[in-house]
Amino acid sequence: MPAHWEHFSHEADMGVRGVGATIAQAFEQAALAMTGIIADPGVVNASQRVPIHCECPDTELLLADWLNALVFEMACRNMLFSRFEVAIENGRLDGSAWGEPVDRERHQPTVEVKGATYTALHVGQQPDGTWLAQCVVDV
Repeated sequence: MPAHWEHFSHEADMGVRGVGATIAQAFEQAALAMTGIIADPGVVNASQRVPIHCECPDTELLLADWLNALVFEMACRNMLFSRFEVAIENGRLDGSAWGEPVDRERHQPTVEVKGATYTALHVGQQPDGTWLAQCVVDV
């Protein structure tokens, strides 16, 4: 099964889910799902790289830290991201996010993601061998 992202509903908020062949790929797809709540990732140019670093011995908490670091960078830089690279080793995530400044006319952002929560937070390998990374984000 190829890597992919999806949303799942949760009362007033929104769930993000990434699936991939590795934990890192699942984290990348979860980040794409988060962008997909705000705007179509396909219209966001991956022209500027922003490095992201997180550290946590718990993989599930590391997912929340990763997504919250992206929310922080989007807010501070007024950017959207459409491409991600993640490497995870010994509880340390070294990643990159590529995107561009928000263009309200072209991106047509619909909501603002305020942060990742611990609700429905899960990272694990599925029976088919793929990895799943998910949580609910506050919108």
